[in-house]
Amino acid sequence: MTSNAPIISVRGISKTFGKRNEIIALKDVSFSVDQGEVFGILGPNGSGKTTLIRILNCIFEPTSGTASVNGHDLKKKENVKRSTGLLAENPGLYERLSSREYLEFVGALYDVDKHILSERVDRLLVMFGLSSRENDLIEGFSKGMKQKVLIAAALIHDPPIVFLDEPTSALDPRASIVVKELIKDLSTKANKTVFVSSHLLPLVEEVCDRLAIINQGRLVTIGTVKEIIEKAGTTDLEQAFIELTGGKDKTELLAWRDPVEAT
Repeated sequence: MTSNAPIISVRGISKTFGKRNEIIALKDVSFSVDQGEVFGILGPNGSGKTTLIRILNCIFEPTSGTASVNGHDLKKKENVKRSTGLLAENPGLYERLSSREYLEFVGALYDVDKHILSERVDRLLVMFGLSSRENDLIEGFSKGMKQKVLIAAALIHDPPIVFLDEPTSALDPRASIVVKELIKDLSTKANKTVFVSSHLLPLVEEVCDRLAIINQGRLVTIGTVKEIIEKAGTTDLEQAFIELTGGKDKTELLAWRDPVEAT
C-alpha cells in the first residue's frame, strides 16, 4: 500500500431496477479499497457484483448512495473513466484485428498520444507475452490469449485502478493460472489497484489481499481470508461462505470450481 487514503470509497450504494424499483440489485453497500490492493468481491451469480462494478465505472448510476474512485465523485464520469480500466464479464472483441491493432484502437479511444501509445503497446505486448503474435488476427487466439489482450486493453491508458469482472470464468485451468499470475503482477510489479469480481472461490482466495462477500445485493462481511474464516467459525473459506450467506445447499459450490479442460 502506498497511501493511507482509500483509492475507492463506497458509501451506502443501493441500486434497484424495474418500473416500481421492485428489483433490488444492491442494498446499502459500503466499503473502501486501499491503493495497491488486490480486492475481491465474492458471491454467487446474481448477487450484485457486476452491477457494483458498472456503478464504479459510471456505466450505471446508483439509485442512492455515492462513491469516490481515485478521488473523483461518480458524477465526474470522465475523470472516473480515465482512472479505471475495465475487463467486463462478457467483453466485445474485434477479432478481425491483430492484437497490436486492437490495442492501438482502444488507446485512440482514450486519446492516448500517438508516440506514447506506440511505446505503451510495445510494453504491453511484451508484458503479456504477445509479441510473437502481435500481427496475427485475434480470431486465431486461444481463450487465454484473448483474455490477455483484453486485460492489456484495460491498461492501455495506464489507469491506477483495474476492474476485472469474472476474469477466469470461461478459461481452462492452464489459462486461468496465467491470468492469476497477471493479476498478482499488476499489483506487485505495476503498482495497480486491482478490483476482482468472481463467483469462483479459488481465484479470490489465491490472489486477493482482502475480499468482501456479497449476497442478494447486500454486503455480508469483509476482511482477509483468515479473518472471514474466523468470523464464520469455520475451517476454510468454502464453509465460511455457506455459513455467512445462510446457504446449506452445496450443489452451488460446483460452480465455484475452475472449469476442467475438456479431454
